Amino acid sequence: MLGEYFRLALIVALGTLLIAAAITDLRSRIISNRLNLAVAILAPVWWLACGLEPWPGMAVQLLVGTLVFILFAGLFSMGMMGGGDVKLLGALALWFPWQAIVTLLVLMALLGGLVTIVTVTHHRMTRRLGQPEIPYGIAISFAALWVLGERYLNQFA
Repeated sequence: MLGEYFRLALIVALGTLLIAAAITDLRSRIISNRLNLAVAILAPVWWLACGLEPWPGMAVQLLVGTLVFILFAGLFSMGMMGGGDVKLLGALALWFPWQAIVTLLVLMALLGGLVTIVTVTHHRMTRRLGQPEIPYGIAISFAALWVLGERYLNQFA
């Protein structure tokens, strides 16, 4: 029973960090390294709380996190993603199985399109010069919250 409450506390902590990431990215277009580090550091605690075995469970989570980070670091190097977004995605990939990461990425892409449309429209309506910075952390955070809710809070999942 105590383990169940601890896992719920970790889910709440991750949810809180995701909401903070969305808000700070919307306000300042920055997702702090401390926030991303907190998400990454809590992942191994989550693994232990869930009874994940070091091999292959934890090793697979590290591999998925590394692959997601490398993929999006490539997009960052081409100017297509922000650094905070890349770090947040890499840290989140440590939390979920690879199948859930695929769902997260699809949802992120769909929500990211919506965030982009709203941001560009607002940018043009306010007649600002230059290219708008897209707060993609909003899409990442909401996609992760969706997956988190479906995976761990939905008793029918």
